Amino acid sequence: MFRYEILILTIPEITKDEASTLEFQVEKLVNQFKGSIISFERWGKYRLAYPVRKNDYGVYFLVRFETEKKQSIISELNTLFSVKFSDIVMRKIVSKLDDNQSLEYQKPPSLEDTPKRHISSFLEEKGLLKSNRSKAPEKTKKYEKSTDKVVEEPVKEVSAPAQPLDEKKDSESKKAAVEETKKV
Repeated sequence: MFRYEILILTIPEITKDEASTLEFQVEKLVNQFKGSIISFERWGKYRLAYPVRKNDYGVYFLVRFETEKKQSIISELNTLFSVKFSDIVMRKIVSKLDDNQSLEYQKPPSLEDTPKRHISSFLEEKGLLKSNRSKAPEKTKKYEKSTDKVVEEPVKEVSAPAQPLDEKKDSESKKAAVEETKKV
């Protein structure tokens, strides 16, 4: 028996129906050559190093199978991917595995496996969003002539919801704050 593996790169928009059709057709072809599928795994969506068919992302599938016949199945698989699945499969590579080789591997984490975080935390981290998180109230020292003492008063804060930074709005709010302090 000969062992092979195929790494298939498909379009990022592949549906479950298209994936199951792909799996069924590959399994059917392998069975025609008196073989058997060892595994058919969806690795997930990955960002590509360079665009392939104008796509920056792709979904990988790993197929492992055994067969008795050697080369004719490879040409049939290439024909299947080139003709029937030409609109779905962007790239594929077929490798022959050693009989002694272990079938274990470590799959790299896909974009679907990575933890998701809220967009506002990302924007705050990059400095693109003002945060309205409360801090300890600041105090200012004010001199009163009548009592001849220094009195501490809390600073008046104008709280606003988190907003994207905008240079015009930011400069306008600074002017308004300066005018407000002049009044006091």
